[in-house]
Amino acid sequence: MKTKLLLLFLCISAITYAQKTDPIIEGMIKEANENSQLENLAHELTDLIGPRLVGTPQMQHANEWAVAKYSEWGIPARNEKWGEWRGWERGITHIDMVYPRVQSLRGTQLAWNPSTSKEGVTAELVVLPSNVKDEAGFKNWLPTVKGKIVLISMLQPTGRPDYNWEEFATEESFAKMKEDRDTQTKAWRDNMKAMGHNSRTLPAALEEAGAVGIVTSNWSRGFGVNKIFSARTEKIPTVDLELEDYGMLYRLVNSGNKPQINIVAQSKDLGKMPTFNTIAEIKGSEKPDEYVILSAHFDSWDGGTGATDNGTGTLVMMEAMRILKKYYPNPKRTILVGHWGSEEQGLNGSRAFVEDHPEIVAGVQASFNQDNGTGRVVRLSGGGFLHSYDYLSRWLNAVPKDITQHIETTFPGAPARGGSDYASFQAAGAPAFSLSSLNWSYWNYTWHTNRDTYDKIIFDDVRNNAILTAILTYMASEDPEKTSRVKSVLPVDSRTGEPRVWPSPRSPNRKGGLD
Repeated sequence: MKTKLLLLFLCISAITYAQKTDPIIEGMIKEANENSQLENLAHELTDLIGPRLVGTPQMQHANEWAVAKYSEWGIPARNEKWGEWRGWERGITHIDMVYPRVQSLRGTQLAWNPSTSKEGVTAELVVLPSNVKDEAGFKNWLPTVKGKIVLISMLQPTGRPDYNWEEFATEESFAKMKEDRDTQTKAWRDNMKAMGHNSRTLPAALEEAGAVGIVTSNWSRGFGVNKIFSARTEKIPTVDLELEDYGMLYRLVNSGNKPQINIVAQSKDLGKMPTFNTIAEIKGSEKPDEYVILSAHFDSWDGGTGATDNGTGTLVMMEAMRILKKYYPNPKRTILVGHWGSEEQGLNGSRAFVEDHPEIVAGVQASFNQDNGTGRVVRLSGGGFLHSYDYLSRWLNAVPKDITQHIETTFPGAPARGGSDYASFQAAGAPAFSLSSLNWSYWNYTWHTNRDTYDKIIFDDVRNNAILTAILTYMASEDPEKTSRVKSVLPVDSRTGEPRVWPSPRSPNRKGGLD
């Protein structure tokens, strides 16, 4: 028995020593820590190129930039067209209150909105009616918006996030605020329902009734932060104002002071624009038809510069590829990176790749996707693949403990039904995994917001994620065994009482905004 224990100890020690002294892993870690390109890549991507809304020249600039970067590193790369999108380019947005006093306001035009003239639109503001009884009552009110700019978001009772209230308010005051806000929110939603509209349909109804502009404030529950998406009007400007300015205008309307604003929202309609995925490859030396895929979406919304959604995921994959090329230039399997387009509108780029390249999907050894913000990776699920523990745990064992100590694993897990691009591969049966990160207030402060900018990137965490990705890719490529695709039996759906089924591949939208 003692002999067996001694042999086991020696074997474990030998494995641990081999992992610690693997020259490829050591070289990759040293390169990531001492010669990181992350800060420079982030500057060029977010500050120089900026936001990467699908169908814009900035998105195409980013595609071309990535190909050039990979070429500098000796990695063959290409831009692969998968569809077409409504072309649009943002110009200058300037919003000013001109009555009862003059003040420049903080806001921006929403995506794909038509341009105003250089002089813009000046008009009095109105708010939606309260206590609407039914659709007929709302239709009777609609003619009053002719020639007016309409505020269509709820007036928030506070501009302070809940954590600020928790720190400074009394328990009674905080509870009262939340109760009042919940009551107001319910009344707002009930009123909107009585109108027969929602936030998607209301702007078009107001435009048809003669409104000359729409103002929203899609507050994201943080100081100075709003979600910025797309416009729902065809001819009139739609802008989003930060909560502080929006609330001031709303209160001025309610107090009878008849505020007026001027909206200048310059933009260009560019017609039909091609859309691309940027693909780069390090060809496999032994099994070129088997693939380890690094995955991150390249596009963003354009309220900020797309730094954490998904600039940081893009940086992780680019830096991992650079490091792999330098220290592992002849991988056993082909290493492919996909920078997907139009993830934000429904995983379109990755779904197109899966649909267009069944031979690559069939050869996937593993795919690693990173999307949800700048933090260090803290969760890894087996994605519903029954034997995922066998290989993922083996690969993770080669990663430094100061990185893996933060990672919680779940096996076998469950397949995704959306959310990010790994779901496109999982639906096709390929073992794809999300490197899910610590949120750093992602949902409130940077996800799809006007504050998603370079300064929010936590480079120490992103650097660790690049090391993690490079080592997992190396281990997956070198693994003598092909990964199992056996799917686990999914649990019963509590709503239907029936067993859940594996998601099916979905076709992409290849002609966005062109219908």
